[in-house]
Amino acid sequence: MTSATEPARTGLLLGVDIGTSSSKGVLVRPDGTLVARAQREHTTSTPHPGWFEHDADGVWWAEFCSLARELLAGMPAGESLAAVGVSGIGPCLLPVDEKDTPVRPAILYGVDTRAGAEITEQNERYGPDAIIRRCGSPLTSQAIGPKLGWLRRREPAAYGRTRRWYMASSYLVHRLTGRYVLDHHSASQCTPLYDLAAREWIGERCEEIAPGLEWPELVWPSDVVGAVTPRAEALTGLPAGTPVVAGTVDAWAEAAGVGVAAPGDLMLMYGTTMFLVGILPEPLTSPHLWGTAGAFPGTYCLAAGMATSGAVTGWLRDLTGSSYEQLTAEAGELPPGAEGLLMLPYFAGERTPLFDPDARGLVHGLTLRHGRGHLYRAALEATAYGVRHNLAAMTEAGATAERLVAVGGGARALWTRIVSDVTGREQHLPRHTVGAAYGDAFLAAVGAGLAGPGDIAHWNPTGGGGGVGGPPPQPPQHPRARRHT
Repeated sequence: MTSATEPARTGLLLGVDIGTSSSKGVLVRPDGTLVARAQREHTTSTPHPGWFEHDADGVWWAEFCSLARELLAGMPAGESLAAVGVSGIGPCLLPVDEKDTPVRPAILYGVDTRAGAEITEQNERYGPDAIIRRCGSPLTSQAIGPKLGWLRRREPAAYGRTRRWYMASSYLVHRLTGRYVLDHHSASQCTPLYDLAAREWIGERCEEIAPGLEWPELVWPSDVVGAVTPRAEALTGLPAGTPVVAGTVDAWAEAAGVGVAAPGDLMLMYGTTMFLVGILPEPLTSPHLWGTAGAFPGTYCLAAGMATSGAVTGWLRDLTGSSYEQLTAEAGELPPGAEGLLMLPYFAGERTPLFDPDARGLVHGLTLRHGRGHLYRAALEATAYGVRHNLAAMTEAGATAERLVAVGGGARALWTRIVSDVTGREQHLPRHTVGAAYGDAFLAAVGAGLAGPGDIAHWNPTGGGGGVGGPPPQPPQHPRARRHT
């Protein structure tokens, strides 16, 4: 078996991604050929309004073990495993004790809005403009700093037992290798605790906000950080000694897996929430967006995220007792505008560019002549205008989006066509739309020496997709964004 310090040259790549409502795994050959895939569904706990949580062992780790065993059982005869890559929703906060046992369920990313008071306090302490200049992003419900502050204040007993903390990807890496690491991209979403320019933790803030905790070593997503331990082998079936890369947040793994890597590239991820990742030649900041480190050394991103997209369409599917196929067919027969039905998609507040957790959804113009197809089309159009709003904010910030790549389970023909009509932008569809798990496999291939960052063009080429039409986006009346210094 190849050691973690000696990159493998042959073998399959295992990629596993932990999502909001499902986990997915793939086996991929070093040339990008998809060999096998598997999926598990799970639920998100909402014990109080504005709270969104996962059981790290019962969901993240249990589903990783289950997916790994299923995929290994289907591995072609004579094949071996070269490396493992992981990703997950983020930024999340999983506090653990001195034995790395979770002390409470993981607090999820920006959809969890419990830490409003801590956001206000940390903004007052460090200054909102200074936070953006140093950290790249405004302080919002997406950030880890307020979540840590909330835990310390609201659950002092749990905080008193906490010694370290993980995100979804870093927890899986720990369970596999025993290492305590976090990739630079994930760390760049830990506002106000990470310095984007220096690419290091801000030690004095870490101690002020979360005193007494150990902080993870910073690495890059494709770095090999360890190998599968014998204990992990017994639980997962993965051969001990298999190299494991650090991994990252799911959207950035997915961007890597569809070739969104050059300045001017932008990914539209149609998932439970809509997410946009734009690649930059230099760091930019905006009070309405997230400025982050990229998936590879020397890269930067400007990102945006809506609080809902697929969550609304799933809600309508369950509410009406219909299938996606039925709703899509009925919505596709209707003209643009859904015959006067208008929807605002803020059913779980809104992230960028509004950063308003108290925003609420709206259905306007409803009459007795409207049916479920009208509601579904109005939902698709609402998210399309949300995408347009975010693209306009990116333009205002100085980012250029020249090539849009559509990914995710929601990237269906009708939805992508509506988004293209509303934004006036063509979207490209990759050959493989498996999701972040495919990007995990690619990052594992890079770490194992089986691929370079530029090889994704051969792994997963893109072509034209979506319709084109409608007015081009107009910049909103936001204050001018500032370049990072």
